[in-house]
Amino acid sequence: MNSMDLTTFETTAVWAVLGIAILGLIYAIFLRRQILHEDKGTKEMQEVWEAIRQGADAYLTRQLRTILPFILLLTVALFLSVYIVPPSPEAMERFEQYSESTIRLIVGIGRAIAFVMGASFSLSVGQIGMRMAVQGNVRVAAASRRSFSDALRIAYRAGTITGMLTDGLGLFGGTIIFIYFGKAAPDALLGFGFGGTLLALFMRVGGGIYTKAADVGADLVGKVEQDLEEDDPRNAAVVADLVGDNVGDCAGMAADIFESYEVTIVSGLILGLALTAMTGHIEWILYPLLVRGIGVLASMVGTYLVKGQSEESGDAMKAIFQGFLTSAAISVVLFGIVAAVYMRDVPGGWWRPFLSTAVGVGLAILIDRLTDYFTGTHGKPVQEIRESTSSGPATTILSGLGVGYESSVWSVVVIALTIGAAILIYVGMPVQQFVNNGSALSVGAAQVAFVLYGIAMTGIGMLTLTGNNVAMDSFGPIADNANGIGEMAGLDGNARQIMADLDAVGNTTKAITKGIAIGSAVIAAVSLFGSFITDVSKIDPMALASGIRVSEPVVFVGLLLGGALPWLFSSLAIKAVSRAAGQMVDEVRRQFKIPGILEGTRKPDYKQAVTISTIAAQKDLVNLAIVAIVTPIVVGLLLNVEALGGFQAGIILSGQLLAVFMSNAGGAWDNAKKTIEDEVRNPAANLGKGSERHKASVVGDTVGDPLKDTAGPALNPMIKVVNLVSLIIAPIIVQYQTLNFGVVLTVVVLIAALGWAIVRSKKDAEPVKTPIAAISGD
Repeated sequence: MNSMDLTTFETTAVWAVLGIAILGLIYAIFLRRQILHEDKGTKEMQEVWEAIRQGADAYLTRQLRTILPFILLLTVALFLSVYIVPPSPEAMERFEQYSESTIRLIVGIGRAIAFVMGASFSLSVGQIGMRMAVQGNVRVAAASRRSFSDALRIAYRAGTITGMLTDGLGLFGGTIIFIYFGKAAPDALLGFGFGGTLLALFMRVGGGIYTKAADVGADLVGKVEQDLEEDDPRNAAVVADLVGDNVGDCAGMAADIFESYEVTIVSGLILGLALTAMTGHIEWILYPLLVRGIGVLASMVGTYLVKGQSEESGDAMKAIFQGFLTSAAISVVLFGIVAAVYMRDVPGGWWRPFLSTAVGVGLAILIDRLTDYFTGTHGKPVQEIRESTSSGPATTILSGLGVGYESSVWSVVVIALTIGAAILIYVGMPVQQFVNNGSALSVGAAQVAFVLYGIAMTGIGMLTLTGNNVAMDSFGPIADNANGIGEMAGLDGNARQIMADLDAVGNTTKAITKGIAIGSAVIAAVSLFGSFITDVSKIDPMALASGIRVSEPVVFVGLLLGGALPWLFSSLAIKAVSRAAGQMVDEVRRQFKIPGILEGTRKPDYKQAVTISTIAAQKDLVNLAIVAIVTPIVVGLLLNVEALGGFQAGIILSGQLLAVFMSNAGGAWDNAKKTIEDEVRNPAANLGKGSERHKASVVGDTVGDPLKDTAGPALNPMIKVVNLVSLIIAPIIVQYQTLNFGVVLTVVVLIAALGWAIVRSKKDAEPVKTPIAAISGD
C-alpha cells in the first residue's frame, strides 16, 4: 500500500475499513451469544432439532470431501497461470525491487492463496451461518410459546449472524489483499473472487438438489396422496426436508451473496485502477472500499432494530422492511458525506460516484418491492394463481408460468434503467483532456470506462446492505424449520399460528433475496464485462479496439453459445432433482406401507430419506462446475477473445431472464399454496387443506420447487464463474491467438471433459442401500 503514495487520511481510512470488517465479525459473535442463551424448548422439540442438526452436519461433511480435490487442482492451475502471461504493469510497479521471475512467483502465490482464502471464507459463511440457523430454529419454536415479538427477534437475529459473517469476511479479505498488493490487488483479487464464486456454485447446486429432492418427495406423497400436514412426523421425508431448508437457503444463499459481494469489489478496483491511470486520482480505487465499510456499519444498526411490537401477532414483513430502509438511509447519507469530502477533487465532481452508489441502493429497494409484488401473498399475481387452482393443476401451472415470464421482463427493465442511469450520470465527463494527455484511449473508450465504473459502483451500492439481505434470506428457513419443529413436537395452536405467520413472511423474504441476488449477479457480470475489456486492452490495445461486434459471424456464434449455456445448466440441475425426487417418492411410499407408521404407533426411518438427498446432492456437483468452467475456455480458444466477449453477453442476458422467471414463478406458486392452506379446512366446499384446489396448488408448488430453489439461484454463481474464468484466461487467449498443436490438444481434452461431465450428469441414480450413520433413526 505504501507504493501508492497515499495520504495520511487515506492510509487511516483503509485501516479503518479493516477495523470495521473486524467489528462486523465481533457483532456476529455478539449475536451468537445472545441466540445460544435462549431457551431450546421441550425434550420433544430438541429431539427433532437434533435430527435436523445431525443431517445438516452430515451433508456438509460429505460435500466438503467431494469438492476438496477439485479446489486443490484449481489452486495449482491459478498459481501456474501467471507463468503463461507476463505480470501486469501494476504488479511490476508494486514489486519493482524484484526480478520478473520473482514477481511472477509473488503474484502466483498471492493469487493461489487468495483463491483458497475466497473459497474458505465462502465455505465458512455457508457452514457457520447454516449451523447458527439450525441453532436458531428450535429457539424460535420455543419463543413462539411466549410471544410473537420474541420469535421474530430470535429468527431475524439468528439470520443476521450469517449476514454479518458475509459482510465482515468479504470486506476483511478484500481489504487485506488491497493493503498488501496495492495497485496490483486485482491480480490477487481475481483469485479471491473466483474462490468465493466457485464455492457458491457448489453450495447452491448441492443444497438446491438436496432440499428439493426431499421437498418434492414429502409433498407429493404426504400431502397429495395421504392428505397429511406439511411437517407430519409420520412422513419419512420430513426431516430431510427440514435439513434441506438449511443447506439450500442458508448455506447456499449466504455463499451466493458473498461471492457477489467480492466480485463487485474486484470489478470496482479493476475499473478504478483504469480511471486512476487515466486521471491520476487514486480516489477512484479507494472509494469502493470506503462504501463497503459504510455498508457494514449501516447493516449493524438496521438489523438490530428489527423486532415485533406485539406479543400476540404483528406484521413481520413491515418490521423487516423498516430495518432495511433504516440501513439504506444511513448508507446514502454517509455515502454523500464521504463523497463530498474525499471525492471533491476528482474530475467531473464528487456527486457522480455518490449518485452511482445511491442508485445501487435504490435498485435493491426497487427489486425488493417488485419481487414482493409478484410473489407476496397480498399481490394480484399470487391471487390470480390461487383462483386458477379451481380449474385444476394445468391452469395453476399455466398461471404461474405467466407470472414468472412477466416478472422477468420487468426485472430486466429495472436493470436496463439502472444501467441507463449510470450512463446519464457520467454524461459530460471531461474525457477529452485525458485523451489529449497521452492516454491510449479514444474519447469514446474513455467515456465508456467512466460509465463502466459507475455500473460497478451501482453493484457495490446495491450490495451495501448485504447484512440485511442475508438476514432476510436466512430468516426464511429458520421460520420454516421452527414451524416444522412445532408441528412434529405438537405445540399449541397459538404458537403454531405465530410460526405459520413467520413462515409465510419468510417465504416472501427468500424470494426477495433471490431477486436481489439475481439483480446483483447481472450488475456484477456487466462490471466484470467491463473489466474483461480493460484487461484485454492492457495486453493488446487493438484486440477489442472496435468493441465487441455482434455483426461479426464468429462473435454472433459466441453470443448464441452463451445464451444457450444457462438452459443446459438448468436442464442438468432440474433433472438431478427429478431423479432424486423419484427415489424419495418411492422411499416414502415404501415406508407408508409398513404397519404402524400411518397409524402413528411407529416412527419412520428418517435416516434413509436423508441419505437419498445427501448422495443425490453430491453426484452432480463437479459435473456442473466443469460445465461452467470449461465452456468459456473452449469458446475463447476456438473462436477468439472477441467471440468470448459475445459469449459473456449472451450468458448475462439469457441467464438473467431465466433465473428471474424460475425464481419468481416458483415463489408465486409456493405462496398461492400457502394462501389456500390458511383457509378454514372444508374439503366438501373445496376450501383449505385436503381440497382439490389445495392438491392443484401443491402440484404447482412441486413444479416450482426445483425452479426457485435449485436451477434459478444456481444461475447466479454460474454466470459469475463464467465471467471470472473469461477474465482470467483472456490475456492468455490474446497472447496465443494462433492455433498450434498445444492449443488444439488443450481444446480436445477440454471438450472431452465437458462431454464426460454432461453424460455423467445424465446417468440414472443408483439405489441407496447404506444410510448415513450420523443420523438417528429412532
